[in-house]
Amino acid sequence: MTKQLSPAAKAVLDATNQAYDTAATVAEGTAVALRAAAENFLVDWDAIQCCDFLLDMADELEAQ
Repeated sequence: MTKQLSPAAKAVLDATNQAYDTAATVAEGTAVALRAAAENFLVDWDAIQCCDFLLDMADELEAQ
């Protein structure tokens, strides 16, 4: 059974899937995914927390 994704990882995955269906280039699709990840950062996080957040999300998505 596959573990359920966190809301942040699901938002990035959904944005990526939608972007690659409609984006004209890979760069545009990647930009959409990065924006979705950035929208899930907390305002008071420092750079280390943001980095850890992105790495945790990548781990979740790879485990799917």
